Amino acid sequence: MDRRRFLQTAGSGLAAAVAAPLFVRAEGATEGPRRSASTPEAAIELLRQGNTRYAAGNNGSHDFSAERGTRAMGQKPFAAILSCADSRVAPELIFDAQPGELFVCRDAGNFATGVTTASLEYGQAVLGVQVILVLGHSACGAVDATIKVVETGEALPGHLPLLTDAITPAVERVQKASGDLLDNAIASNVRLNVEALSTSDPILAPAVQNGKLAVIGGVYQIDSGEVVLLR
Repeated sequence: MDRRRFLQTAGSGLAAAVAAPLFVRAEGATEGPRRSASTPEAAIELLRQGNTRYAAGNNGSHDFSAERGTRAMGQKPFAAILSCADSRVAPELIFDAQPGELFVCRDAGNFATGVTTASLEYGQAVLGVQVILVLGHSACGAVDATIKVVETGEALPGHLPLLTDAITPAVERVQKASGDLLDNAIASNVRLNVEALSTSDPILAPAVQNGKLAVIGGVYQIDSGEVVLLR
């Protein structure tokens, strides 16, 4: 990475933008290899189209070797995904994407750490992603474990408390809400991280305010393959 260029770009405030309408038809959205988007709305539409194909079992037939030479020259993903490390959640498959189209960060519980935020800043300021999607998923084990810790005070071994401590605020926010606690907490965790990223200075928040980036949240339904966006 050209450090000077990154710092200049970051300092100029070319980072994020107002969250766009969720999964609506956008001008300029295209399908096929090497997809790109010129606006956050178009990037969201590309994600929507890809997930629609995946959920319906109509994934494209991809020759991943075809453009290796081109990809070796650089990358220009149109979207960044912060997803859970769960083995059943594979963003490139979920959105029927080619290599080079998605900038993916993963950890158990899909929450933004300092390192994750820095990675997403790089994705926006240097690589030019138009949208950041915080992607939770149904039956999330990390969120379920956090609920148990909150309810019982159980002490987990090793470094696992780093996960549950990060997710605890999301659980506590919906602990008294009606409905299924796990489902509510999964959505709450996504929303909290959308809030954190979209207000993160000095790079992401200005880009959101300037309309250059959308930070949105969704929950992947493992049984159906559908991504439900949260409003």
